[in-house]
Amino acid sequence: MTENERTARAALSRLLEPQDAAGLALVRVAGAEDALRIATGQLAAGPDLEQELSSVLEENGAGGGWTGLGMAMKRWAPRVPDLAPARDLATMQRLGGRLLIPADDLWPRQLADLGLQEPLCLWWRGVEQELPAVHKAIALVGSRDSTAYGSAVTGDLAYALAQRGFTIISGGAYGIDAHAHRAALAGATEGLPTIAVMAGGVDRFYPAGNEDLLRTVANQGAVLAEVPPGSAPTRYRFLQRNRLIAALAAVTVVVEARWRSGALNTAHHAETLGRAVGAVPGSVHSANSAGCHRLLREGGAVCVTDAAEIAELASPSGDFLPEPGSGRVEAHDGLTLEDLILLDALPLRITSTVEKLATVAGLSPESVRAGLGRLGLLGLAESRHGGWKRASAAG
Repeated sequence: MTENERTARAALSRLLEPQDAAGLALVRVAGAEDALRIATGQLAAGPDLEQELSSVLEENGAGGGWTGLGMAMKRWAPRVPDLAPARDLATMQRLGGRLLIPADDLWPRQLADLGLQEPLCLWWRGVEQELPAVHKAIALVGSRDSTAYGSAVTGDLAYALAQRGFTIISGGAYGIDAHAHRAALAGATEGLPTIAVMAGGVDRFYPAGNEDLLRTVANQGAVLAEVPPGSAPTRYRFLQRNRLIAALAAVTVVVEARWRSGALNTAHHAETLGRAVGAVPGSVHSANSAGCHRLLREGGAVCVTDAAEIAELASPSGDFLPEPGSGRVEAHDGLTLEDLILLDALPLRITSTVEKLATVAGLSPESVRAGLGRLGLLGLAESRHGGWKRASAAG
């Protein structure tokens, strides 16, 4: 992969908003370098390109809002004069950071599970070291206005998980996020203790009140963003970065969250990806735990109360599971009727989308997502490039 690819992706990350389906489809069809030329009007689109883009968007469930490449180019046009990838790359070099692209050895492979919504690149500020595999990363998220209870629980969980060798991922915000990062730094024994995924550029630590903390995270762990230096942390970008937090981790744990909280958005992304979701119960009188109780009641999360339970959810090979009991246990033992139906619907060789599985199995998309998460934890289903198939161990 040439440096031209890196430069093109740096420019595209400034031209496109995160999760811009049209732009991401263009990169998939034409490659980053030609996609940049087409998007900026330097290269004419071929006659078949529009049809290819429509097909890619349709296959990825993003064709609903597609109005054609011409409309997308009009949307991108105001940003074209501001493209200066060499300047952005120089800024990162000055900060001791770098730009990661999917062709790099250090690129976190679990992001491929996002399918078309995989980020174009990651602006990375921190020590150059390998990012953790998905089963060694736990996301801890929650309210910015955390209570003393939420802060204490977060500290206990993050410290104990870091002691077990897990990397703690969060969003660098006040409240639960900050407590998760601090405790992970305190409990780290080796490797990468914590990762902060930002909604704005990594050249400016946000929020300002967490600057010292985030600087320490960058010095000992990593601060990541999919938007280039100088980008503002808008509300939309906060919501989009939540998918990265969920995709990087094996388990997303909501420690404390109100009824409508950004942490629930992160949990939804994790559930969609088939990742495990945990929720910490709180007082029934606390509005700060209403979101956690909502997740538990709606069946999207598992109740977790300590680090051992979270580690058990993250384990792909049973490393943290309790000793098995006597007697032979079949892989399908304990599955609900819905899970058995879903298992039968999973293809053996090719992958299938949640929507197609819902049609084949006669289940709601929500039930399919939850079921895939359970089957994935049991090693009966596996996710590849945003689709699902039956794992070889499932028979």
